[in-house]
Amino acid sequence: MRHAKSEWGAAFNRDHDRPLNARGEKAARLMGRFLSDAGSVPELVISSTAVRALSTAELAAAAGEWSCAIVTSPNLYASDPERVLEVLADVDPKVEQLLITGHEPTWSGLVSRLIGGGRIRMPTAAVACLDLPHGSWTDLAMAVCELRWLVTPKMLRKNQELGIRN
Repeated sequence: MRHAKSEWGAAFNRDHDRPLNARGEKAARLMGRFLSDAGSVPELVISSTAVRALSTAELAAAAGEWSCAIVTSPNLYASDPERVLEVLADVDPKVEQLLITGHEPTWSGLVSRLIGGGRIRMPTAAVACLDLPHGSWTDLAMAVCELRWLVTPKMLRKNQELGIRN
């Protein structure tokens, strides 16, 4: 999951401290409810330490009524796909559904590389669901996953306008 829309006009000293704006808070909650409704509740959330990423994870978890732990990793902020894989290699193999919350351009690049190429774009608050067909987190590598779906808040809002249940 990419973090939701942040507030550029807010008072913050470092980029790391930039908060979500009202639209971002609403989108994070929407995505949390969507994941619960879709049966994709994570067993663990690992978030970047940046305020906007952690807030996204916390708001999604609260709205989706997830009971999982949310932990942070400084290695998900200002990162690259290889560094993210290092973080994921340390995940307990018993965890089957994991949500990581972070930033661009890393997230689009990570998803693209995990599925073996293509041009993936992760807008704010987007969630991509990838399957690792076999093995554990230590086996996660580039070009070994399958993209099941990628959903954005905009898609969910459009469905609501059309009367389609998400």
